[in-house]
Amino acid sequence: MQLNTVIFDIDGLLIDSEPLWNEAATELFQQYGVNMTEEQYKSTTGLRTKEFVQWWFQYFNIGESEMKRAEQKIVELVLDKIEKKGKIMPGVDYIFDFFQRKSFKIGLATSSPPSLIDLVVQIVGIKQYLHATASAEDLAYGKPHPQVYLNCATSLNSKPTECICFEDSFNGMIAAKAARMKCVIVPHVSQLKDERWGAADLKLSSLQNFGELHFDLVNS
Repeated sequence: MQLNTVIFDIDGLLIDSEPLWNEAATELFQQYGVNMTEEQYKSTTGLRTKEFVQWWFQYFNIGESEMKRAEQKIVELVLDKIEKKGKIMPGVDYIFDFFQRKSFKIGLATSSPPSLIDLVVQIVGIKQYLHATASAEDLAYGKPHPQVYLNCATSLNSKPTECICFEDSFNGMIAAKAARMKCVIVPHVSQLKDERWGAADLKLSSLQNFGELHFDLVNS
């Protein structure tokens, strides 16, 4: 089936927010006397905020009564950091123009809350390209479960097999593939040679490297 829809993740793909989530998590857990390592943070990249908080609260034996407040606080910290120093990833304008020229339906599917979607869309300047957005915040399951991608496809009136997705995380890649969509992975440079990206249809070092040959390869 020919592709006619493209769906993008947000964090780490369109805006360099992963370091800011890391900063926010570090600041939050320090309030509870815990020093989270970068490796620990990376191991849960792609999870929803509440899942991330729940996982590490249980791991560090922090009281459950604080989880809801911690979840709200980390989102507040991240939104503030993105607004002040969020950097747009290379190739974002290019990739949206690329698919707009092909008259593709364009959507966003993220584990992050709607407030982050709205902020990033504003900062990146892509509102005019978008036909739908989907957040996994209030779903029963977030990525790597495929529901957020399936919901976005439904909002776009597209079949999953008509969709190509761009992701930067392992959980996101698994979610896209579980939804039966094509997946282009654009991992952080430090993880580029990781063998686990083999499940993706294509791996690139940057959005700006995606061209007609790559499109034809994935669309074949």
